[in-house]
Amino acid sequence: MLVTEVSNALPGGSSLLRNEPVQARSSARLAGLLDAAAAVIDEIGFERLTTAMVAERAGASIGTVYRYFPDRIAVVEALAIRSTQRLAEKFIVALDASDGTTWQDACDALIDVTAEMYRTEPGFRAIRFGDAADVGAGVGDGEDRMAALGSAVAQIMHERFDLPTGERIERTWVVLAESAHAVLARAHRDPANPDSALVEEYRAMSRIHLEAVLAAN
Repeated sequence: MLVTEVSNALPGGSSLLRNEPVQARSSARLAGLLDAAAAVIDEIGFERLTTAMVAERAGASIGTVYRYFPDRIAVVEALAIRSTQRLAEKFIVALDASDGTTWQDACDALIDVTAEMYRTEPGFRAIRFGDAADVGAGVGDGEDRMAALGSAVAQIMHERFDLPTGERIERTWVVLAESAHAVLARAHRDPANPDSALVEEYRAMSRIHLEAVLAAN
């Protein structure tokens, strides 16, 4: 994960980062800070996260944390962006690995890789996509990120399966993503023993809704 990738993905630019390091050492240092934050969040939740905790877990000085992040909210937001990027990358890899995939299969793959993130990605269960607004980062940040994700998924599905694009379909992807994270978060309260029945209920519901939207488009 490169620092520039986090910076470029931030809504409205890279204002959450105090510095934008380009050297490998600085990139590794920032990645380590985010890894440390993810580990702490998994243990105590993002509401109790402090920059001092990030520094201690990363084995860094508090000054190092503040070199990159103005406050804990910026740490959480950057971590959420990194998780979003990793989810998108996993989705593309899953599509590339499947020959003759239908759009229905692609939807299943998106649900599967998201569920995998809940099980394996540190911090993902706690922060997900829209939670930055809940810790005071501003409603627009989480909403902009979710809207961008919806637009990206709509474009991928259009290019790969000729699904329509436009405001309605992008809004549909946002709705499906928001509802997916609500259901999947509940299903993975115990990551070692996820509630697969809940996941399957969401899979069936989302397909029916998307089929209805496509039929009306």
